[in-house]
Amino acid sequence: MSSVVVPFYQRRHKHFDQSYRNIQTRYVLEEYAARKAASRQAAYYESSGLGKTTCRLCARRARTLAHEAMQESRKRTHEQKTHASDEKRIRFASELSALEKEIHTARHHAREHLDRLAIQRMVEENMALERHAVEESISRAPEILVRLRSHTVWEKMSVSLCFTVQGFPTPAVQWYKNEELITPASDPTKYRIESKYGVHVLHINRADFDDSATYSAVATNVHGQASTNCAVVVRRFREGEEPHPAGIMPFHLPLSYEVCFTHIDVQFLEKFGVTFATEGETLTLKCSMLITPDLKRLRPRAEWYRDDVLIKESKWTKLYFGEGQAALSFTHLNKDDEGLYTLRMVTKGGVSEYSAYLFVRDADALIAGAPGAPMDVKCHDANRDYVIVTWKPPNTTNVNPVIGYFVDKCEVGLENWVQCNDAPVKICKYPVTGLYEGRSYIFRVRAVNSAGISRPSRASEPVAALDPVDLERTQTIHVDEGRKIVISKDDLEGDIQIPGPPTNVHASEISKTYVVLSWDPPVPRGREPVTYFIEKNLDYDLLALYQTFECSIVPSAPGRVVATRNTKTSVVVQWDKPKHEENLYGYYIDYSVVGSNHWEPSNHKPIKYNRFVVHGLETGEQYVFRVKAVNPVGFSENSQESEAITVQAALTCPSYPHGITLLNCDGHSMTLGWKAPRYSGGSPILGYYMDKREANHQNWHEVNSSLITQTIYTVEDLIEDAFYEFKVAAANMVGIGQPSDPSEHFKCKAWTMPEPGPAYGLTICEVRNTSLVLLWKAPVYEGKSPITGYLVDYKEVDTEDWITANEKPTSKRYFKVTDLHEGHTYVFKVRAVNDAGVGKSSEISEPVLVEARPGTKEIFSGVDEEGNIYLAFECKEATDASDFLWGKSYEEIDDFDKFKIETEGNHSKLYFKNPDKSDLGTYSISVTDTDGASSSFVMDEEELERLMALSYEIKNPTIPLKSELAYEVLEKGEVRFWIQAESLSPNSTFRFVINDKEVENSDRHKIHCDHSNGIIEMVMDRFTIDNEGTYTVQIQDGKAKNQSSLVLIGDVFKAVLAESELQRKEFLRKQGPHFSVFLYWEVTEECEVLLACKVANTKKETVFKWYKDGSGIDVDEVPDLQKGECHLSIPKLSRKDEGVYKATLSDDRGHDVSTLELSGKVYDDIILALSGVSGKSASPLKILCTEEGIRLQCFLKYYNEEMKVSWSHRESKISSGEKMKIGGGEDIAWLQISEPTEKDKGNYTFEIFGDKESYKRTLDLSGQAFDDAYAEFQRLKAAAFAEKNRGKVIGGLPDVVTIMDGKTLNLTCTVFGNPDPEVVWFKNDKAFEANEHYAFSLEQGKYASLTIKGVTSEDSGKYSIHVKNKYGGETVDVTVSVYRHGEKMPEIKPGQLAKPRPIPPSEEVLKPEAISSK
Repeated sequence: MSSVVVPFYQRRHKHFDQSYRNIQTRYVLEEYAARKAASRQAAYYESSGLGKTTCRLCARRARTLAHEAMQESRKRTHEQKTHASDEKRIRFASELSALEKEIHTARHHAREHLDRLAIQRMVEENMALERHAVEESISRAPEILVRLRSHTVWEKMSVSLCFTVQGFPTPAVQWYKNEELITPASDPTKYRIESKYGVHVLHINRADFDDSATYSAVATNVHGQASTNCAVVVRRFREGEEPHPAGIMPFHLPLSYEVCFTHIDVQFLEKFGVTFATEGETLTLKCSMLITPDLKRLRPRAEWYRDDVLIKESKWTKLYFGEGQAALSFTHLNKDDEGLYTLRMVTKGGVSEYSAYLFVRDADALIAGAPGAPMDVKCHDANRDYVIVTWKPPNTTNVNPVIGYFVDKCEVGLENWVQCNDAPVKICKYPVTGLYEGRSYIFRVRAVNSAGISRPSRASEPVAALDPVDLERTQTIHVDEGRKIVISKDDLEGDIQIPGPPTNVHASEISKTYVVLSWDPPVPRGREPVTYFIEKNLDYDLLALYQTFECSIVPSAPGRVVATRNTKTSVVVQWDKPKHEENLYGYYIDYSVVGSNHWEPSNHKPIKYNRFVVHGLETGEQYVFRVKAVNPVGFSENSQESEAITVQAALTCPSYPHGITLLNCDGHSMTLGWKAPRYSGGSPILGYYMDKREANHQNWHEVNSSLITQTIYTVEDLIEDAFYEFKVAAANMVGIGQPSDPSEHFKCKAWTMPEPGPAYGLTICEVRNTSLVLLWKAPVYEGKSPITGYLVDYKEVDTEDWITANEKPTSKRYFKVTDLHEGHTYVFKVRAVNDAGVGKSSEISEPVLVEARPGTKEIFSGVDEEGNIYLAFECKEATDASDFLWGKSYEEIDDFDKFKIETEGNHSKLYFKNPDKSDLGTYSISVTDTDGASSSFVMDEEELERLMALSYEIKNPTIPLKSELAYEVLEKGEVRFWIQAESLSPNSTFRFVINDKEVENSDRHKIHCDHSNGIIEMVMDRFTIDNEGTYTVQIQDGKAKNQSSLVLIGDVFKAVLAESELQRKEFLRKQGPHFSVFLYWEVTEECEVLLACKVANTKKETVFKWYKDGSGIDVDEVPDLQKGECHLSIPKLSRKDEGVYKATLSDDRGHDVSTLELSGKVYDDIILALSGVSGKSASPLKILCTEEGIRLQCFLKYYNEEMKVSWSHRESKISSGEKMKIGGGEDIAWLQISEPTEKDKGNYTFEIFGDKESYKRTLDLSGQAFDDAYAEFQRLKAAAFAEKNRGKVIGGLPDVVTIMDGKTLNLTCTVFGNPDPEVVWFKNDKAFEANEHYAFSLEQGKYASLTIKGVTSEDSGKYSIHVKNKYGGETVDVTVSVYRHGEKMPEIKPGQLAKPRPIPPSEEVLKPEAISSK
């Protein structure tokens, strides 16, 4: 019987038993069974003939028996019911008890099951972690162990291509034929693929000509990819036929004689790295290699690929392979050239390859802000008159979005580009129409945004405008001996006149602006050319068209972006593909430094996969990434930003240790030292494992089972005089790295030499342009005496002579080597010295390039906010595994009572706990797991004193003051004392102290503090003589304190007191009408002097008056006080205007006076200002001739003899005198040259001095100018002499004389002339003679008279006297009017004298010679 406990719910539902049914059901079933049995029995009787008996007795007996059976059945049924009822009660009780027991048991089993599940889950998780660790340790990229082998087979033979690959996770393998994927499902009878235990086989069944190709197998897992390929050539039995049909090998598959039948090993030496370039540049990717064996006739084949597409030589790319170097040159870079470049060296043994990415940035835009050029321009569906052009959009991370594109076309052979579209097309596809059949075209595209148009893209490949159907209507049949038959369907359809209808008409592409229709040509077509007519009907299904168009939408944004560490300058970015990825061109990836919000594009050409390595990042910097998808319609929204990631190398196993050195040997053990790995793999090195073997043995033996934590170790239990070699491997949390190279053979023989052993642990740090620092550890074996010093030797690589850097041994274990040549490579070694001599040299260091690394940082000193002195260093190359090792005198610091080290991220600080002079010295730092990042700092006395002074200031802070305690006198005569600190907290306190007594806030001393501006002030309402003394302000803000004092004693106090009183009086004065600006003067451009003042607080009743010397001045216009200004003009200033000028203001509120004394210095200043204004207007010097001589004159706006002017002749100043007289008028200044001579020729200068500058005018009085002036002077002089001596009527004659007839008229006058003039009288302009009626007389030669006796009316008329000598004369007319007796005498205007008329002299008299002779 089974011991397994069956659950209660299974026991109650046993379907092989009917006991679970109830009594009612069981009774019905039993009754049904009895009736059925009786029926069967009756049927038996009837079938046996009993039912047909003729005996009634027998029939009755049969019925009786049946009735009895029925009664018996009912009785048995009743008994069963009773028994079943009893059994039911018993079974219910027992089942209830069993049910409770089963529930308890089920709970116990459920609890045990849950515990087992928890334990199983925990075990599974632990196993998963262990499995992950194991997988990580064994994870590796695919590695091909056995490569594919080329085959040459006969037709109809089967071929099996096999290769072996290993890797973890198990690589996925895909097979390719001429770079086209092989899918067995497409042709199951041809191909069969098998994969077992890392061996992968491709079976090709019954090969034919079409199977001649290059076959490739590509193995891929998450860690990388590996590939191998081979050639399969299928031969025919008959030699006359073409061995391989043309066109089946698109990449020019090498024939059998080109296949490399010798195994050739290719080892890459110098490789091209990740490259960044710009459009338009030239670039060459080079890769040097070592080919073994190097056979000229059997060379490997160099193939270049871009994104796994074979590159052929073109005008853009040039290929070169030879002399151990493969090169790919770009003549003109374009963004189309961006991608992953792979160099594959194809040999019989397989393929050696190397890959690196080339990034091509946009060239500078022709217009600032314009987008980059589109790329990948291609032509599709070329026909007679149109072609569809497609392209990929540029990345617009740094510019405005693209709003459209222009497509240009150009016929091949021409340089005339024609724009195809008038308006920018918004999607990356455009049908170009209007082409000419039979001509070839190239196309280019330009992008447009709001800033302008981009540079054009690279031109497309040429495409011919031909109908592809015409090519399909020609068929070529090859026959024997290279002959062929060409058949055209035109010849077969020559009788066809009307073509058939086109078929399969459909819209292959729908856009907002166009629809592309496609159809199959008519069959038959006929020989004649076919043209098509297209009709359209507007009654189409808009919904279907709209749905078709809606398929062309921008893609959705990519999903979650994850960035992971890769190298020191790159990050791997992965993302989820968008939900709608139809017709995707690819993705653009952008990156940004955390916190900068400035995005830069990573790739400039869309990538099609959802994983990308972003290169060119800065080590140690934090970045975020985002991705956007792009299709022909445009860009998706940007994805969500990735989590921030610090650029560091991914975690790997450490590199191998190196430099294994024997440090000591006692005959039974050896002490070995080695150098730590250059790179720890991003995780701290946990320790080392060492293996050993004897020199002639093959097997290595483990030395230590537990990790060695130091780089020195003593190997015990060795055989004396035996030779051993050792190797060391480092381990970190990722795993165990590669072991070092085996050491040299070390002999296990005890060291007994007196000299010391080798130093070890040579470390080079602080590499700069001409120097470096060498560190080492002391030898383990000192020799027979203590070590006294060390010698440092160095040499350049590839030279033989060693140079000793130090003439005397240094006792320190570090040395700075100087005077090295920048850019040269050196090696170093160290030798220890003791009394016995110089010991063994250390291992030679690795070659070191003496050159400062880019971005080299130095240690810097500082003091933190709490006053602690520190040295700090920053290293962006630091990783999580890096340690910042601080040292003093290049010995690691372990005295933590004096120092404290804090390291966070890529920053480290060394704090001085109690700095003193013992801390002077050289401090150094080195950062592990970097490319030698290190630095040193010399702490000298001057630097330590500076830092300690700064520390003291911080620990004992003073409140910095913007301004010391100062005072100012306010408007009302109040004195304000104030001080301003840089800042004050609300909890700061202060107090004012005057003469050692604190004052508090009151009406007399109003004290206030503005914490926000740091200003503390006290205003004294009344400043008196009692306030003399010392004023002090004391401030405290937390720990910081400060105070400032101001001493007001003696003259300083008197000045403040006087100013206070003055301001108080001024305040009272300004309560009524007052002068806001007191009287002042100014000079206008018109050389007027204005006395001006400004008034304030006036009203209509205010009276303003001008005074001079106490007397009022009447002005033409009363000043308008509402304008606030009053003026008094002095037009032409002179000495008479000197005096005291006063202006007064008065009304019922008060009186104010302003006075200006216009004399003395004020007068001189005004004259000086007038000189400046007038000097600007000075005209050029002009010549004016007079009878006295030659006058030089300058016209000015205003001239006053008090102005400071000077005249110079030949740079000699002229003083006013008889010969040279200086003078002037209101608007003129002149120089009179009397009786000029030849000595007076030369340059004359007139200079007038203003208040700021002087003004000069110059005239050259020589040559013709002097001659002309002199001649004019002589003429004027002669005229003046003649004028002086000519005949004149001096006076006595009226112009009109009225006389009564009968009276005597006497006209008398005085004449003058030298010589005496001749006098002649005229009547009515006619001379007349003297007679009894007229009488003439001339007495003493100067008194002339005319007497008319007994005048009559006939004597009325004009009488003239003519006075003349040789110098001329003049004529005076007198009108005589005679009236009769009794008539009214005519009225005559009194006081009017007759006006003379001049008579000119003779010309001879006016000659200068005549005047000069006299």
